[in-house]
Amino acid sequence: MSSIPTDGEPITRAGLETLEAEIAELETRGRREMAARILAARELGDLSENADYHIAKEDQAHLETKIKRLRERRSSARVVETDPAASAAAAFGFGGTAEVLDEESGRVHTWTIVGSTEADLAQGRLSVQSPVATALLGCSVGESVQVRTPRGMRGYRVQRLIA
Repeated sequence: MSSIPTDGEPITRAGLETLEAEIAELETRGRREMAARILAARELGDLSENADYHIAKEDQAHLETKIKRLRERRSSARVVETDPAASAAAAFGFGGTAEVLDEESGRVHTWTIVGSTEADLAQGRLSVQSPVATALLGCSVGESVQVRTPRGMRGYRVQRLIA
């Protein structure tokens, strides 16, 4: 398993592919749809009093800003290559997935540690920069950590590493 880069935003290979697909979608279909909206609004008449036109132009600016931000994320992204076989045998690391027991509630979570731009707690993807992920990085099966969370101190134990 590779170390996490300090010169950019860490991201998994899958996360980079998702990011690139989103950029491509917005640059092609998104821009075509926006151009069609603007054209339709222009055909409604006087542009100075055409609310549809002004809304479409504002939406176009938001679309271009989103594309710019995604491109910036892509340019600063540093893919962290992971070896699933090695991570399942060693410790919980970036790109790895583990079953983690919340020692207070008894609930078992399945979490994958990913870059902050890929994080989605509802999908079980923890940002590498989150306090919980930071504490769990490098933990082996059976190892417990204490983490300060918004709900106070919580204890977590790695139950099983998943390849």
